[in-house]
Amino acid sequence: MPYNNNAFQSLLSRRGVISGLFSTVALGALSHPHAGLAQEAATFPTTAEPEKTAFDFELLTEMMRMAADQQPKPAEAVEGFLTEFDYDDYQRVRFDASRTRWAELENARFRLNAFHLGWLFNEPVHLNEVADGMATPMRFSTADFDYSDVKTQIPENFEMPGVAGFRLMTPLNRADHYDELAAFLGASYFRALGRDNRYGLSARGLAINSGMPGGEEFPRFTDFWLERPHAESETVILYAALRSASVTGAYKFVITPGETTVMEVTARLFMRKTVQQLGIAPLTSMFLFGGADPGEFNDFRPAVHDSDHLVLNTRNGDTFLRPLTNPTRLEHTYLSAENPVSFGLIQRQREFDEYLDAQAHYERRPSLMVEPVGDWGKGAVRLMEIPTDLEGNDNIVAYWVPDAAPAKGESLEVSYRLHWGMAPSGDRSSSRARIVRTRIGKGGVSGVEGTTDRIKFVVDFEGGLIGNLPDDADVAPKVTVLRGDLVETILSPVDGTDLWRLVIEAVPEDPATTMELQAAINGFGRNLSETWLYQWKV
Repeated sequence: MPYNNNAFQSLLSRRGVISGLFSTVALGALSHPHAGLAQEAATFPTTAEPEKTAFDFELLTEMMRMAADQQPKPAEAVEGFLTEFDYDDYQRVRFDASRTRWAELENARFRLNAFHLGWLFNEPVHLNEVADGMATPMRFSTADFDYSDVKTQIPENFEMPGVAGFRLMTPLNRADHYDELAAFLGASYFRALGRDNRYGLSARGLAINSGMPGGEEFPRFTDFWLERPHAESETVILYAALRSASVTGAYKFVITPGETTVMEVTARLFMRKTVQQLGIAPLTSMFLFGGADPGEFNDFRPAVHDSDHLVLNTRNGDTFLRPLTNPTRLEHTYLSAENPVSFGLIQRQREFDEYLDAQAHYERRPSLMVEPVGDWGKGAVRLMEIPTDLEGNDNIVAYWVPDAAPAKGESLEVSYRLHWGMAPSGDRSSSRARIVRTRIGKGGVSGVEGTTDRIKFVVDFEGGLIGNLPDDADVAPKVTVLRGDLVETILSPVDGTDLWRLVIEAVPEDPATTMELQAAINGFGRNLSETWLYQWKV
């Protein structure tokens, strides 16, 4: 199936830059309750008090329900100096830390600042603060930013027409320091951190027609409402309006920081059009090389990736683990399930020596698990792997595809929790041996000359009930191969460890097709390990 991924790659190629923005000291922000003001009219800050309006999630829901019955409005556009930023200038803009919002609130555990409009981010996003059921627009001006060394001429006290996005901060790692917790920037993308994490993969509000012939549609969070934090509150609550040509949506986020940061998400969607495919709880990550797919990058680092596996937990207790790859062509994988327990993209390798990157520290990138709330019914987890030769490009996408997607005029409410952290619940089986690593190479006997068309797959399992079993334990691998021939399987413990190694040799049916493999360790009438999945392609 042809894939028009120009828009997709254009947006995702910002990843490297956006990662840098997330990790700087707070970047710029803008916000104004009304869009489209002429530049000369907005040059001077208004002295009028912002108008307050009643607000709650039900009012937002009704607003988005009515918006779905109307034609989409043209995208707002910035004007004047906001259109003149190049990459270098935009990188130099910093939010003035003394202007951080909520810093004045006594014992408040959350603070906010915003990202500046301009450069790649030229559609305003509007922020509002909610207190006692009333919403007040949050205003930003050029007085909120530090423009040191910026070449672009910056008007003094210019009131901004909106913001590019915002970041939330909290004492996540130390009681005396406000660390970054989450950031919302670009379309419906957002990121969060657990304790000791560095920014890595992203989540999105919604995916529409990803990888479909007509091209992908990228909904946007156009407006946010953030509840003013109460003293010593352990959660921060925000709401968002999502808009695109095909759908509108009302979103609620309840964010609880911690070793694993948890976002409780409620999405109420209203269909303007029938779409080819609706992607619920989409995740976006990067896999360049490493482990099961070392590539040919001539890089001193043994691995470069934000995530290395897709994981799916089912109601019958199975954990399916699929190593990620950087393919030579666009690849799709569908894992069917009914009302899954959880799914996500994880970073299983957690040692510095497995990456050797002293700047990126890929060993600290968060895993992200999606925990459905309520009955999600039948559907599938879809994985897309997109070829890339740069670690600045996000090339991995995963999301839930419901069997029964809403059509034009219909609505859908879905709830789930997002778990961000080093080892969130569900990123590994709680009782079965976990898959430590996958390695792939030429089949046959090592160190012996010869030619063979066999492919060797080596899968190491650790822990669970097999860790202390003797060599002669009554356990055996269960291996299946599609579009290929299974030649040999060997399962044996690794001396001096609690590892069991499974070696599989198989021959692809046809180099032009994809060989699919599945393997697990069985014994004593039960499945003793996670289930390994892999797709081999030339």
